[in-house]
Amino acid sequence: MRGPSEATNDGLRVECYAGYRGEETPRRFYLGTRCIEVVAVVERWLAPDYRYFKLEGADGHRYILREAKVSHRWELTSLPADI
Repeated sequence: MRGPSEATNDGLRVECYAGYRGEETPRRFYLGTRCIEVVAVVERWLAPDYRYFKLEGADGHRYILREAKVSHRWELTSLPADI
């Protein structure tokens, strides 16, 4: 498992696991001090500059994270309304 990414301006940090093919998949992420465990990767897709992950958190919410292919910087692109 790779350690947390650098925190972004919005306080997002992501911890990943590299499977047997070396593709890193988020396992948990932090919004500020709040830790959200990933219970399922619902969907994943590629775009020209990003890798996207639709995730189900242990808190019952769904999130969309994306990682920039070149800089490896993570962004939260979708957040439940009640968070």
